[in-house]
Amino acid sequence: MVCMQFHSVAIDHAIGKILGHNIARRNGTRLMRKGKPLTEADVALLRNEARASVYVAELEPGDVGEDEAARKIAGMIMGRGLRSMGAAGGRVNLLSTCLGLLRVDASLIEAINEVADGAVTVASLANYSVTTPKQMAVTIKVIPYAVPGAALDTVRTICGMRQVVRVDEFAKQKVTMILGGSAGARERLVADFGDSVRARIEACGSILHAIEFVPQETEEDETALSHALRSCRERGDAMVILAGDTAIMDRHDLAPRAIERAGGDVTIFGAPVDPGNLLLVAYLGHMPILGAPGCVRSRKLNVVDYVLPRLLSGDRLTRRDVVGLGVGGLLEEIHERGMIRET
Repeated sequence: MVCMQFHSVAIDHAIGKILGHNIARRNGTRLMRKGKPLTEADVALLRNEARASVYVAELEPGDVGEDEAARKIAGMIMGRGLRSMGAAGGRVNLLSTCLGLLRVDASLIEAINEVADGAVTVASLANYSVTTPKQMAVTIKVIPYAVPGAALDTVRTICGMRQVVRVDEFAKQKVTMILGGSAGARERLVADFGDSVRARIEACGSILHAIEFVPQETEEDETALSHALRSCRERGDAMVILAGDTAIMDRHDLAPRAIERAGGDVTIFGAPVDPGNLLLVAYLGHMPILGAPGCVRSRKLNVVDYVLPRLLSGDRLTRRDVVGLGVGGLLEEIHERGMIRET
């Protein structure tokens, strides 16, 4: 792709060309910013500073200026739940219009970022980020002062009819938390888990409308938990969160057995994320069940912050979705009791 040319020209031939570099006065203060189309008045100022020549960029036929190019690319990649800000300096920002879940087609973004040897750049928040209204979710930056029109054609071909980035608005849904532990621990467990779980649910636009307690120590408790799960589904709960004194320790622990007794399927047990290894995700029909590790007591980032928004958005998670969290899944330094440390 042939694009604009950079070279030095005499002041008398600079009008209408794009200033290639910032220009300072003789006292060191800035006179003009790069990227400015030079006018007769600009050239007069340059003469006053004893400038005989200036470094400029000249567009070739078919080149598209940086701001127009950024606007066009924004229109090509922008899906629902986003709005475009005005272009400036070759940049356009896309803002979320709602409380929702950002979805990014990473392969398409990577392909766009290869166009014109990297002259076109698109950066976004992490895929599946929760966005709030007016939050910047994506930025498009055209690095040079112009790109060939053919580069925009390439971006258009890459995008096709697909929404490269979009935000899916959260629906307000009802979530139940079922706590388990010793019978005398109910009030303490509500205090330990209630605020942090409620805050995470409300951050996704839903409500924690019920907290129930089912001891999880005996076979009778397993039956009671299976009945409680069926009741949640029958009354239309969008989701159930299981938490308690002891996290689910094994794929065949009491809680997974209760889920299967209720007619559900355990999809995921164990996650390559720390804090949060003891994660469970199951489904009873279309209703997701999240077995939360003990780290959900804390407001600090943990595995629940990665999976809860997707579950509340309606995603049916697979084992592959969770396995993919391993790179970057070490969220804080781990100190196991009795660990031998290097010296």
